[in-house]
Amino acid sequence: MASKLVAPHGGKGLVCALLTGADRDAELEKAKGLKQVEISDRAKGDLIMLGIGGFSPLTGFMTKADWKGVCENFTMADGTFWPVPITLDVDKSEGINAGDEIALVKAGEIFATMKVEEAYEMSEDDKKWECEKVFMGEGEESVDGNFWKLAPEDHPGVIMVMAQKDMNIAGPVKVLSEGEYPAEYPGVYLTPAQTRAMFDERGWANVAALQLRNPMHRSHEFLAKIAVEVCDGVLIHSLIGNLKPGDIPADVRVKAIDILIDKYFVKENVINAGYPLDMRYAGPREGLLHATFRQNYGVNHMLIGRDHAGVGDFYGLFEAQEIFDRIPHTGDDAKDLLCQPMKIDWTFYCKECDGMASLRTCPHDKASRVILSGTKLRKALSEGAEIVDHFGRDEVLDHLKEYYAGLTEKVEVKMQGAASGDDM
Repeated sequence: MASKLVAPHGGKGLVCALLTGADRDAELEKAKGLKQVEISDRAKGDLIMLGIGGFSPLTGFMTKADWKGVCENFTMADGTFWPVPITLDVDKSEGINAGDEIALVKAGEIFATMKVEEAYEMSEDDKKWECEKVFMGEGEESVDGNFWKLAPEDHPGVIMVMAQKDMNIAGPVKVLSEGEYPAEYPGVYLTPAQTRAMFDERGWANVAALQLRNPMHRSHEFLAKIAVEVCDGVLIHSLIGNLKPGDIPADVRVKAIDILIDKYFVKENVINAGYPLDMRYAGPREGLLHATFRQNYGVNHMLIGRDHAGVGDFYGLFEAQEIFDRIPHTGDDAKDLLCQPMKIDWTFYCKECDGMASLRTCPHDKASRVILSGTKLRKALSEGAEIVDHFGRDEVLDHLKEYYAGLTEKVEVKMQGAASGDDM
């Protein structure tokens, strides 16, 4: 029976650059004789997504024309929608030129080979322009061109782009590794082909995705259950790539979701999965990226709540919802974004309502509301502070407290060892 799921982005089916079996073995052997180029953690995640079809229809890293079009107009050179540049930076001194074939390496492991089709310089002004286009919010302030006055010095997305090397290289890749993810997250790390097969097996046609990079609290649970009511099922899709220091590790977050699903969801209506990207901290544009690659996973509705992919107070609380109304549409399903936002208002626990609610449903004043956020939860847990009632499920909070208690014990042991002269 034909799948009823939304088509992969780009109109070409799942475009997967991952080699397997004898093809992989032969390419890996060839790669050993190629120039070895060290890549960043971000590029490693991008390669894996290119390998498994998560970035369909991309076949590799973007050309200058694609980079410029994506930054300026949300479209690649051929008119296909794409919200955030997928580029690979290298040091110009490495002498990589168009026509070269290279091996892309991370920490001694060969992740891919690449046929370089274009090498283009990235000046400081180019990087600043990219930051202005990709990281700037879409509010009134952006019209005045005040990005560098408004952007916080510690904006992690800006820091990453400005730290990139002075040249980008473009071209198709042959991916040779999925890294540590299959072994470390069995049954959670799923490819687009696997999630689509699972959705088809369950008879799902309309699927929503909940993006997570923080522990799942009551607002997240509420969002997922809203989606369960109106869709066939929900993919709780956690980032299992790199986060910033201080964030809770993926395995801890994944287990917290399992606890919630086991006790508070109808299991047949929800899937717990992870994807291998690093955060780009691109605010509203990252919300668009989340919807774009979720379409490849078979998802046609992206849950977008308050401050989706936000950075501190830099973005407006609902800019990630509003940006969906401003992206280009050609009328060509192959080029347009088909995964649509499911816009949810600010959610919270209301003591007067005696349950979860939103600004659209709750008539009571702020004093009755327990405002929930991952940042507040992490801060309270790390400081051993009391967590307000109804912030999270007790079973999940106990699990998270156990993780933080383990961190405290490790610090204490390290301090004792240092005091006694042990090298620990």
